[in-house]
Amino acid sequence: MSINKQISLTILLLIFSIIFFGISSIDITIQDYLYNQSTNSWILDRDLEPYKFIFYDGIKKLLILFALSFLIALIFFKNKKIVQEYKKGIVIVIFSAILIPLTVGGLKKATNMPCPKNEQHYGGKMVKTAVWQSYTKPYKDMERIACWPAGHANAGFALLSLFFLFKTKKTKFIALSSALVIGWSMGIYKMLIGDHFFSHNIITMLIAWLLVLIISKIVNKKII
Repeated sequence: MSINKQISLTILLLIFSIIFFGISSIDITIQDYLYNQSTNSWILDRDLEPYKFIFYDGIKKLLILFALSFLIALIFFKNKKIVQEYKKGIVIVIFSAILIPLTVGGLKKATNMPCPKNEQHYGGKMVKTAVWQSYTKPYKDMERIACWPAGHANAGFALLSLFFLFKTKKTKFIALSSALVIGWSMGIYKMLIGDHFFSHNIITMLIAWLLVLIISKIVNKKII
C-alpha cells in the first residue's frame, strides 16, 4: 500500500474512531471492569510502586533519553557510515518524538474532555461527553480538564516511527510490535488508575501513526 493510501486510511480510521467512541458506551463498559464500585477505587493506586516508576516516571525518562540519543547521533556523528545509512529513519524518529507529543498535548488543552476519574459515574463531578459536544451549565464553568487524547502513551506510540528506520520486513515488524507493546503498556497503566479511557489511547495511537506517515512522506521527499 502506498504511503498516500496509508495516510488516507488512517484519517478515515481516526474519524470513525472519534465518532464511534463518542456515541457508544464501549469506554464505560471497559472501564467498569477496572473500577470497584463498592470501595470507589481503581484496580491500581496511582502512587503504588514499582508500577508508577515502571509505567510512568521511568519509562518517560527512558524514552526521552532514547530520542536524545538519536539527536546526538545526527548532530555529532553525522559523518559516520551507519548514521549516513540510516539518516532518513533517524530524522523521522526525531521529528516524531517532537511533533507527536506537541500535537497530542495541544489537543488535550483544546478539547476539555474528562478523565474517567472526573466523571460522575466514577465519583467525579463531570458528565460524560463527546469531543464535539459543549458543556452546559454548571459544567461549562468548571475548571478545564485535559484528558483527551491520551498524553502519556503518546511517547510510546511515537516509537512507531522506528518502522521507517529499519530496512528488512523482520526488523520493521519487531519495531512496530515493540512500539505497540510499549505504547499500550503505558496507556493501560493510565486506564488502571482512572486517568484514561480505552478510546483515548486508540485516538492517540492513530494520531501518532498518522503523523509518522506524514513525517516519513515529507522526509523522504526532502532529504537527499
